[in-house]
Amino acid sequence: MAADVEHWLARAARARGDRLAITGHGGDATYERLHADSLAVAGALVQRGIGAGDRVALALPSRELVVALHGCLLAGATAVPVDLRLRAPERALRTEDVKLVLDEPLLGDPLAPDDPTPFDGRRIATLMFTSGTTAAPKPVALSLDNWLWNALGSALALGLDPDERWLCPMPLAHVGGLSIQLRSAVYGTTVVLHERFDTDACLAALMDSAMRVTLVSLVPTMLSRLLDAGLREPPSLRRVLLGGGPIAPALLRRAADAGVPVSPSYGMTETCSQLVTDGVALLGAQLRIAADGELLVRGPSVASTALASDGWLHTGDLGALDERGRLTITGRRADTIVSGGENVAPAEVEAVLLEHGSLLDAAVLGRPDPEWGEVVIALVVPAPGAGFEPEALRDHCARRLARFKVPKRFEPVESLPRGATGKLLRRELREVAGAGSEPAAGAGSEPAAGAGSEPAAGAGSEAAAGV
Repeated sequence: MAADVEHWLARAARARGDRLAITGHGGDATYERLHADSLAVAGALVQRGIGAGDRVALALPSRELVVALHGCLLAGATAVPVDLRLRAPERALRTEDVKLVLDEPLLGDPLAPDDPTPFDGRRIATLMFTSGTTAAPKPVALSLDNWLWNALGSALALGLDPDERWLCPMPLAHVGGLSIQLRSAVYGTTVVLHERFDTDACLAALMDSAMRVTLVSLVPTMLSRLLDAGLREPPSLRRVLLGGGPIAPALLRRAADAGVPVSPSYGMTETCSQLVTDGVALLGAQLRIAADGELLVRGPSVASTALASDGWLHTGDLGALDERGRLTITGRRADTIVSGGENVAPAEVEAVLLEHGSLLDAAVLGRPDPEWGEVVIALVVPAPGAGFEPEALRDHCARRLARFKVPKRFEPVESLPRGATGKLLRRELREVAGAGSEPAAGAGSEPAAGAGSEPAAGAGSEAAAGV
């Protein structure tokens, strides 16, 4: 984008100064107020020697983080949001290359409205860290153009209400939460900000006609808890943008029965979160399936540093495109279990398990086996009072999956490791299951190729690192 483009926040303050930019946790702020506060942060950063391209870590509560984020953008600095729940070694990873760490609000002599660093879409706006579900978190540099294209594509996919109110119960240190702030600044619309996900608080906001929430970003675990708590026909909600992991078909049916409109979403940190909605790629995004089934993506919202030498981001996800170009995700390439020469996608099996009413949660992994190479193991969290009946779970899976995909052992656990946005932390599953355990009883069952029922419909529903 040209360098004379107006900063998003400055434009929103000029055009909609009296509109609420933020409401909810930490109090209200109009765009005029948010712009003024952000100019004061920008002035303080400049006074401390922060210049264009310098990294500034934001270890702040959500309300203060939003102000500091926009202050960084106005000063030309790169914002590095830090999750306050991280331990010291985890924080050190995110702050080792920053010039300044903000862990309390910072205000100084404000920059004059005409003094901010000129807008250059190529400039790196944020350094976000991946959620670390399968490996250690890694930094992703996202430019102003990346974020702008994401906002434009999201608006076309979901529609844009001039009076939009997007409820944000997602952590702002994760791409799914931060994207809500930046999209709303581009639109000049309102964010209903929650410090963290709380079922009762989120339910109250969605059901409050005076709050007028029109959009909300959730992960499947959040939506399930809200439905359990009584979410039904929220009065002003246009859409739930749902991502962050495999989406069980039963969850989508529950939401539909409750009058809750859901749009499954696929994306990741490297794509500014949302890249595909309802199976359709956002404006400018291109999708391709490689010969081995891996999904490759590229487009203006994709971090340039994440592209391979062939010009594509290799997502590590397995997927398929139908004749209309609609995407279905079937699993992670690195998670694939090879049992007796047959490939099993854990996400597909988990989606089937989560349809069973006796379970709160489920995770599937492979365990080494001398005969089959690996066998499929399911870790399950039984619902309170439901009991644990392995044979019932096995029969349930056998009616929906080929025999080689049916878990050979079901192991009850109290909980499964999930990150701040609800994503399953697969790199920690073996600790839960007990790495190196003996092969599961019954592992000799024949994993016949193609045997059994068809895979569960919708088992490959779009999953996202963020929404």
